[in-house]
Amino acid sequence: MATRVTTPRSTELVVRADALGIAARRRRSLAWLVALVALLVLSVLVAVGVGAAQVSPMATGRIVLHQLLGVGTPDWPAAREAIIWDVRTPRVLLGVCVGSGLAVCGMALQAMVRNVLADPYLLGINSGASSGAAASILFGIGAGLGEHALQASAFVGALAASVLVLLIARTGGRVTSIRLLLAGVAVGYALYALTSFLIFASDSAEGSRSVLFWLLGTLSLGSWGAPLAVVAVIVAATVALLAHSGRQLDALALGDETALTMGVDPNRLRVWLLVVVALCIGVAVAAAGSIGFVGLVIPHVARRVVGSAHRIAIPVAAVMGAIFLVWADVVARTLLAPQEIPLGILTSLVGAPFLLVLIRRMQVSST
Repeated sequence: MATRVTTPRSTELVVRADALGIAARRRRSLAWLVALVALLVLSVLVAVGVGAAQVSPMATGRIVLHQLLGVGTPDWPAAREAIIWDVRTPRVLLGVCVGSGLAVCGMALQAMVRNVLADPYLLGINSGASSGAAASILFGIGAGLGEHALQASAFVGALAASVLVLLIARTGGRVTSIRLLLAGVAVGYALYALTSFLIFASDSAEGSRSVLFWLLGTLSLGSWGAPLAVVAVIVAATVALLAHSGRQLDALALGDETALTMGVDPNRLRVWLLVVVALCIGVAVAAAGSIGFVGLVIPHVARRVVGSAHRIAIPVAAVMGAIFLVWADVVARTLLAPQEIPLGILTSLVGAPFLLVLIRRMQVSST
């Protein structure tokens, strides 16, 4: 039997080929990221101009630049400027933030629980936010906070749900993927039942309708002010932290034993990730309601484009999620105008077929 001899020269060639392959993948991933960012900027300009009063992307850009930098002479009607800057721009920017946050949190959760079907609502945080929102709309909880009562109550509910999940999952001193998964499902069902009870106990038909509309997701609450700033800061920080922790996420996705051999404590990392993800999901749901499937669909698309390395896949997923939700909102407010379609309906129409395809591929690969 012939023996293959490995010479220093052949080893050097293999190492050099691997390095060239890694460099090529990085250039390809960077090209994708730059192209997606450019597409996001164009999408924002187009989306801000779309509506009952159509405005071209060029005119939209002039108005936005004038507001931001004082560039140009305002030779457009004041009503057009108010529509673009005061109504549509904060709404679209909220869509950018929420879409990015849900996408990166979905990718992180899939690594945390090692389940490709995991999404941001697996931990029951959206159910907690829904309970808080229902209590605010139907019974006036948090009315002292004025116009921000709904978002504040929803965030408090999301925070309470995340703390409850962490306490249950830490029983025994460790947070394993299966325990985190089961704790999230249990808390989610319990809080969903609480929200249903609040709707049933209320005698306000209009309030119940408002709760149901909010539960299906909407960006109509987007406006300039503290809520949008808070969402933007927390989502940006979450994307940066998760991208910086990409190698630890790679190790966690390979299993606890592999993570330990690579110097990563899976228990501590899961707790830290749960805190970060819970905070991001909490502010996203508090600002826009329950918008499903973004955190399930986008991570798979991002991995297919740039690979599974989280350091680059996280930023790509963030930009993809922003683009997806911006265009979903455009369809939601224009398809049946002047009536607005809840965002959750549109994202589910896209996400459900994708989930079926994913399950089909899993069945094929397992045979």
